[in-house]
Amino acid sequence: MSSAPDRLDGLRERLRGFVRERDWEQFHSPKNLAMAMIVEAAELVEHFQWATEQESRELTPEKRVEVEREIADTFIYLLRLSDVLGIDLIAAAQRKMDLNAQKYPADKARGRNDKYTAYEQ
Repeated sequence: MSSAPDRLDGLRERLRGFVRERDWEQFHSPKNLAMAMIVEAAELVEHFQWATEQESRELTPEKRVEVEREIADTFIYLLRLSDVLGIDLIAAAQRKMDLNAQKYPADKARGRNDKYTAYEQ
């Protein structure tokens, strides 16, 4: 099985070809891609609006397919945006995880949903 970066590179190449075949590069400015990604993310959120915590965890098979498609749309626009801007998405995510580890030390943040500095004296 190929690694995640290899699979991501393959998807990026497929996406580039898809866009190129349709002459859509002209529309894929960072602004437009970021806006499209947020629209797709909003469509994803709609599937959970008014659902209880439990309902959001127990999707029907039909709802799961719809949610999967919205997640994919959001991911595709994110990948395209990172490609247009020349950002290595995997490396950027690794760097951000390093920052998050510093910002939210496990011994201080474990089991809490608020920022640990909110309750430190």
